[in-house]
Amino acid sequence: MRSAPRSSSRALAAPALHAASPGPHAFAGQELARGAPRLEFRGQGLAIERERHGRDSGEIRRLLNSLECRQDEYTKSMILHSITRCVYLLEAEASGCTTDDISLVAEMLDDKNNSVKIQALNALKAFSGIRKFRLKIQEHSIKVLELISTIWDTELHVAGLRVLNNLPLPDFVNPQLRRVMPALMEIMQSDYVLAQVQAVRLLSYLAQKSDLLYDILNCQVDSNFLNLFQSSQPGSLLFEVLVFAERLSEGRNSSHYRAVKWHYNEQSLHEALFGDESRLADRLLSLVIHPEEEVQIQACKVIVSLQCSQDLGSRPSACRPSHSYFKNGE
Repeated sequence: MRSAPRSSSRALAAPALHAASPGPHAFAGQELARGAPRLEFRGQGLAIERERHGRDSGEIRRLLNSLECRQDEYTKSMILHSITRCVYLLEAEASGCTTDDISLVAEMLDDKNNSVKIQALNALKAFSGIRKFRLKIQEHSIKVLELISTIWDTELHVAGLRVLNNLPLPDFVNPQLRRVMPALMEIMQSDYVLAQVQAVRLLSYLAQKSDLLYDILNCQVDSNFLNLFQSSQPGSLLFEVLVFAERLSEGRNSSHYRAVKWHYNEQSLHEALFGDESRLADRLLSLVIHPEEEVQIQACKVIVSLQCSQDLGSRPSACRPSHSYFKNGE
């Protein structure tokens, strides 16, 4: 598997945060990419208190106005980081923003500095939690796909994939999704778990789109792809990979998909998972006794799906004849 290099973006200084209101702070922090600047925007506690009393603090508006001014890269990153925190902490106030504000944040995706791009993605992810902004943010999904497929930066991958995973992707994005499929597969096979989990989640969602299923199954993968199913992998990653495998198997079993005789590359994902020489069955059987219950359950679901595939008499692969995954009695 390709090793994902650490982000080369310049680390930002990290002033200490005050301990006030730990609940919201903790939630907001989970959504920020590693290396995000830790700063305290002015009047944060007062702004939260004003919102509790139904008054608009004006904090988000002040930050957005600052973003419109010419700023250096470091300052833009800090402003975007503060906007992200404000959206999570001051949701009612954030709901009063406009689509023009979303466009202003999205303009930062074109900045030359990766740290600015990452903070802009984090801000868009925060705004995507507000329903009325989702359609506007969708308009920038192609740009986000372009970033994660052309820049090898693990923090940017995580930030961009979180945005995409929080949005329904319309069909007009499908051509771009086909182009970036190899990059998504490469991220999934990297050694950076946060990015891997986000990439698999996106691929699992895309696997439910009949127009994209063949593109996913025929995508080239590494010869050691099944290492993702080893019990030594983090439970969070194993669970997502198993969900992905189940959805692919279900897609193959559909009457619509089985109506066509598909041809696959010998190094394709299809052959790695479902080909005659695949060792997926062995990996799944070992995961049935995994310490984490959700992994056990999901492994059983994949096994059942594969057995259903045999019962349906799925067409063999164009590369090799199909086979039974589980012998009688296993």
